[in-house]
Amino acid sequence: MRMRRKHNLDERLEQVKDYILERTIEDRNMKTSVEIKDYLDYGKIFGNDNPVELEIGCGKGRFINEMAKRHPDTNFIAIEMLSNVIIDACEKAKKENLKNLKFMILRAECLPSYIPEHSLRRIYINFPTPLPQKGYEKQRLTNRKFLSMYKTLLAKGGDIYHKTDNRGMFEFSVCEFSQSGFGLKDVTLDLLNSPLAENNIMTEHEKKYSDMLMPIYKLTAFVLDDKAE
Repeated sequence: MRMRRKHNLDERLEQVKDYILERTIEDRNMKTSVEIKDYLDYGKIFGNDNPVELEIGCGKGRFINEMAKRHPDTNFIAIEMLSNVIIDACEKAKKENLKNLKFMILRAECLPSYIPEHSLRRIYINFPTPLPQKGYEKQRLTNRKFLSMYKTLLAKGGDIYHKTDNRGMFEFSVCEFSQSGFGLKDVTLDLLNSPLAENNIMTEHEKKYSDMLMPIYKLTAFVLDDKAE
């Protein structure tokens, strides 16, 4: 079902425009647009040279806003496809006056056009749409074609933090990471009842399913040779 456009969306987006990084590439063909580069200048955007981390699919921003609050010496960028969704995340950041967090309305496929190679300390993939239908595997955010792209964006020693409530999606991700030159650590099939729960920050989706006592699956993946490709 298509999401209803939020009331006064354009006006609300204008009020948080300082938190939204402009998409400058006009080519909307994802296959050809990635050949065009307009890399973000982190120093200009954030006014410092602190490490940068990225969340893919931030939803309403509960996770990334809390990360930015807890880690003021890290810069965060979060992307989301829909302005109708990202507006809530932006408004949260503005209310908290977070200086180390910016957003982009962008599909993951377009990241190589804007994110400099080997510049990210960490990528967060929290509760991506599992797309269980047959034939949709290539669209999952942990598919090997995406993992190959993430490798080019991660700095040496960087890693990927992944959570999901879908067992099939998690098993798929484990296989894709393992077959794409990644090692795994901090793997758990029940995050909230593991030692990793102490520092866990929940997304909106995670809070809902955790309250229902549903298991949360989590892993951290790193490039096995500890060298960006």
